[in-house]
Amino acid sequence: MDIASKPRKKAYKSLPMEGMVATWYAKNTAGALPEFEADAARIAKRLRPESRVLEIAPGPGYLAVALARRGYKVSGLDISRAFVRIAAEGAAKAGVAVDFQHGDAANIPFAGDTFDFIVCRAAFKNFGDPQGALREMRRVLKPGGEALIIDMSRDATDQAIDTLVDGMKLGAVDALMTRAVFKHSLRKRAYTKADFERMAAQASFKITEMTAESIGLDVWFRK
Repeated sequence: MDIASKPRKKAYKSLPMEGMVATWYAKNTAGALPEFEADAARIAKRLRPESRVLEIAPGPGYLAVALARRGYKVSGLDISRAFVRIAAEGAAKAGVAVDFQHGDAANIPFAGDTFDFIVCRAAFKNFGDPQGALREMRRVLKPGGEALIIDMSRDATDQAIDTLVDGMKLGAVDALMTRAVFKHSLRKRAYTKADFERMAAQASFKITEMTAESIGLDVWFRK
């Protein structure tokens, strides 16, 4: 088999976030805006005013917009064309400029040494080529730049998931669906601390800190 005929890795392991699925997700996650603002605030503590930021898989764009409001030059890269459109509309409504583009995390369409900071929130577990994504994140970071992956842990308990969903204040049907997705789909694709350590070592990407909270992990990297 020649190189051209080799099957390409699927970019995204989950249900395609297009059309009605993307709209449903954007509506449900809108209720978590305080969490996006809190994440933007803690990221801002590590940035200089002129920092350039990339969010990988920004979805509806809530975190990217929150960062842009703080004055950073923000780009977003998502495999979903629907999310690129929804996020761009949200940025325009918020009166901020964010460069949302369609693309694959394992083939980031930016030159090396471009960004001061990269963040990926609640999406890394869905990447078809997580190793490639880590290599690409490291490539496009400037020397000394940082990256943060915020995602679900495979070690998350049922009780922790129930508590989280209760706090989302969803309707009965949406809460039932969200619990089922967390417990029977997302958790199976999530990674442990040991998984991240192994993948980071293979990508020559230094982990500086890992913390667990609720159902998730925060993994900090430095180039």
